[in-house]
Amino acid sequence: MGDHNFDLVVIGTGAGGSTVAHKCRKAGWNVAIVDSNPFGGTCALRGCDPKKVLVGAAELIDWNSRMKGKGFSANVEIDWQQLMEFKNTFTGPVPASTETTFTKAGIATFHGRARLLDKTIVKIGADTLIGRHIHVAAGAKPAVLGIAGEEHFTTSTQFLETQQLPKRIIFIGGGYISFEFAHVAARANAKVRIVHRGTRPLEGFDSDLVDTLLRATRDLGVEVNLGATVESVRKDGEQFIVTASTSNSSETFEADMVVHGAGRVPDIDDMHLETAEVERGKKGILVNEFLQSVSNPLVFAAGDAADGGGLPLTPVATMQGHVVASNLLKGNHRRPDYRGIGTAVFTIPPMASVGLMEDDATKEGLDFDVKYEDTSGWYSSKRVGLKYSAYKTLVEKGTGRILGAHLLGAHADEAINIFALAIRNGLSAKDLKTMVYAYPTSASDISYMV
Repeated sequence: MGDHNFDLVVIGTGAGGSTVAHKCRKAGWNVAIVDSNPFGGTCALRGCDPKKVLVGAAELIDWNSRMKGKGFSANVEIDWQQLMEFKNTFTGPVPASTETTFTKAGIATFHGRARLLDKTIVKIGADTLIGRHIHVAAGAKPAVLGIAGEEHFTTSTQFLETQQLPKRIIFIGGGYISFEFAHVAARANAKVRIVHRGTRPLEGFDSDLVDTLLRATRDLGVEVNLGATVESVRKDGEQFIVTASTSNSSETFEADMVVHGAGRVPDIDDMHLETAEVERGKKGILVNEFLQSVSNPLVFAAGDAADGGGLPLTPVATMQGHVVASNLLKGNHRRPDYRGIGTAVFTIPPMASVGLMEDDATKEGLDFDVKYEDTSGWYSSKRVGLKYSAYKTLVEKGTGRILGAHLLGAHADEAINIFALAIRNGLSAKDLKTMVYAYPTSASDISYMV
């Protein structure tokens, strides 16, 4: 309790904060780090890592189902409670081990909500942290939707802690959270519905591949209502009544759980940024090309808390953290490089994307060739009984430059990294086509995609 002086105060213990804290501490700075959530960040505790454990179980169920009559006959089912126990073996140790790592490095740790009192002064409960610099990497939280009864929503964090999976689940929103969890829940024998107010879900991905994934999702038994705006959620005994409106009608749906998958926003609303003269926008703290606050040069930001131009991905937050640390230690000289960073939605099959989408490349006036093909008849799909797979690649005419790649199918989430490598390092379509790949692998299909 009391006043504490530091060279740097970091708010957030995830990828965008811990990187900065450790690098600056290693350089000899006196560093403090703060979090109101358990130490470790969203990815390790409430996002990517635990989600992928659940996805792995769903993949096993799906593969088993696809291979029936092809040498397999046994039914496999998910024991949800055991699966959650397995998931907890990954998430459970994270907070303590993360804090121990900070402590061993000589980084002071504080727990609680951070509130800014001045340009570089942070209040945490009874403690006042006075820094030369502040770095904000506080992550994101579910957006407030303004829907009557939204207090009944289950957050994605709560879904990942559900000990007994309900029989009927409605996911609000058509983004990656809803689709990933829907694919898991449906394969755990829940009756699942996605309600999305737009006419196109997964807007950050190629529309043709999304259409194919949508068919796969509906074929799984998931009901997907598009162009449907949720107006209210009402608790009725042990169930919930969801009312949604379309352009010409209103529908009601019953569910045992209603999950918020309709977007996340920076978790900085109660930080009193204005007291520190830190300007913000809808996407986070407004930063310059060096990830430095445009209004308070003593403050930097990264990850979901920063309006820094990158996708809201853990690897992007990590990269931004390295940029911030370098600029703090050596002065502003390093900028984030967002070229060729792949992203994936871990449905089954997964869908992945890197570079430009077709519409964006056209808007930029680029001259390019498009290759688009259903690959469900390719060996790599038929071998595993995969009914839905496809790809689309954009290659600039003349230069052979890879402008964009979009994949749906087995190991799409892995193969996309080869396209990302090509974009970041200037490899051409010819380079990818003449590459001698290990075979038979999903990556070996790339030579036919360009």
